[in-house]
Amino acid sequence: MDVTKILSELRQEREQLEEAIMSLERLASGRGRRRGRPPTWMSEAKKRGRPPGSKNKTAPEKAASAAA
Repeated sequence: MDVTKILSELRQEREQLEEAIMSLERLASGRGRRRGRPPTWMSEAKKRGRPPGSKNKTAPEKAASAAA
């Protein structure tokens, strides 16, 4: 067994683990409220109202569909 080779591999693994830990810590610390405009995909996902073709109709829609 080559002890120096094992040690160098373990040191490389330790460096990779430290980098992964640091990046996860950065992600965890940046979980506050963001400033500025949200991305378009996020604002589209939060649109309010009923989807087209929904079963629950409002009163004016019921009256219009009953008259037809």
